[in-house]
Amino acid sequence: MKEMNGAEIMVKSLEDLGVTQVFGYTGAIVLPVFHALGKSPIEIIINANEQSSAFSAAAFSRSSARVGVAVVTSGPAITNTLTAVADANADSIPLLVFAGQVPQNRLGTDEFQHINVNKVFHEAAKKVILIADSTDIEETIKDAYYFAKTGKPGPVVIDFPMDLQKKMGVYKGTDKERYRNKYDQENHLGRNQCRQFFSLLQHAKRPLLYIGGGLNSKAASDMIRQFNKKLNIPSINSLTGKGILDESLDTSLGMLGLYGTPYANMAIQETDLFVAFGVRWNDRVVQKVGEKGLVADIAYIDINAEKVQEVRATRDPKFSFIGDARTVLEDLLEYEQEHPVTLSIDEWRARAVALKLSFVLDYNRESDQIQSAEVMDHMSRHITQSTIFTTGVGNHQMLAAQYLKTLRPHSFLTSGAFGTMGFSLPSSIGAHFANPDAVVIAIDGDSSIKMNMGEIHTIGSLGLPIKVLLLNNHGDGMIRGIQTAQYEKQYTGSERATDAHFANIARECGFSWTRKIHRHEELEPALSEFLAATGPCFLEVVVDRDETVYPLIPIGKGYKDMILGPHIKERPVQV
Repeated sequence: MKEMNGAEIMVKSLEDLGVTQVFGYTGAIVLPVFHALGKSPIEIIINANEQSSAFSAAAFSRSSARVGVAVVTSGPAITNTLTAVADANADSIPLLVFAGQVPQNRLGTDEFQHINVNKVFHEAAKKVILIADSTDIEETIKDAYYFAKTGKPGPVVIDFPMDLQKKMGVYKGTDKERYRNKYDQENHLGRNQCRQFFSLLQHAKRPLLYIGGGLNSKAASDMIRQFNKKLNIPSINSLTGKGILDESLDTSLGMLGLYGTPYANMAIQETDLFVAFGVRWNDRVVQKVGEKGLVADIAYIDINAEKVQEVRATRDPKFSFIGDARTVLEDLLEYEQEHPVTLSIDEWRARAVALKLSFVLDYNRESDQIQSAEVMDHMSRHITQSTIFTTGVGNHQMLAAQYLKTLRPHSFLTSGAFGTMGFSLPSSIGAHFANPDAVVIAIDGDSSIKMNMGEIHTIGSLGLPIKVLLLNNHGDGMIRGIQTAQYEKQYTGSERATDAHFANIARECGFSWTRKIHRHEELEPALSEFLAATGPCFLEVVVDRDETVYPLIPIGKGYKDMILGPHIKERPVQV
């Protein structure tokens, strides 16, 4: 037990939890915490703004098994993090955000830079905590860390009044395992439930695995890979489920949904058993199994009790279970080892392979302008086990999801449920600090990059070895596509006649390698040089403004209405 002030107790608690980096921005009402951090081995990464700090911290979580931490001051600083907190909550990402707050006797007044944090964040976070007693600081922080990670993960916002940051107290050094064990309660499948699941699977002729972000960890990925090594069931994935199963497998059909791969969107129309692990059933996947015109039996496993109950009420699954998908897979593998399961689905496996070979993704190869899909096609040839991608939101995000075959979990970081532009740059910073030996590539569009453009300076000034690949089409490409289809090609607000020379800005901000290209013949040499260069690297590729992402499903339509576009052609194949 040691006497120290509240800010020092907070920092010591983070040290005890194994926190090595925090992301943040300074301010007067959080200076006691920053002063304590300055005397701590914890590294402080200062972003260009508070939203970026929270995005970086969330990406630290997204790309590792640890919980990212952001520290900001009061008022506009904490409200600036709201979007990133909501983004993490929507994608079930654990995160701790600490906010300086006015002294307790000034709460609820018009004190300078005061905001009621609970009222602002209570719908956007998993939990909001106001520290009200100096004796609660250590317990609150350690409990919040594990609460953020367990069950349905999510962000916890901690409001820390200035007087309690300064007030002297005692650090007890309470065993953190006490808090871990508090939440380490797993629901396991019983033997009869395992038997029921495998009976359903064995009677299916065309089972299809649907892999979601709930399995996006090394441990869970290992389990589903073992499961499918034994059974070899054709699979599809959500946007946040990329990399959980090896996407290079013949029967791995890629992303489902509005901009999903043609073969994923075709397979879901033919399946007779839809086996969904850790997915949200959101609107981006267009039709849901169980809706009119999309009939199949359903097996659904997810940790979110509310979502499982919703699916039970609306889809009538043949099998459902509320629990951690990784634990469920462990139970199923243990049962299968004692009671080996054989599936008679050779014809379905061959059909899945044939779909993947027959409807290959393609783009306009005749255009005199570089296509964004072309850039992703070239990039896909350079992926290794050490590659981590982050993306912004827009056409480049969907094309990255279609073309980049990620090899492991935690390697494709994107804003899934919330669709937040400005996500890529700050997320690449968090991914780098969580994975310092990885090759981190931030893919962005010109509209999305400007949302958090200050992080170009953060990357350059800190000399971070992050590679930024900018696809510049001088407009809001996805919105422009909707305006083409539904608004008489009136591009109000979505076009820019001129734009900044982003590569030059990166150079001014300290990037050691920068280049801007316009022509097809420059692309592969520039990409190779970009990937080989060291330090902060920035490649700006000017691409076709009129390019449309295909395939696509018109809003309000179903998978059978998928538009392949002018360049994806069916190819005759023999399997």
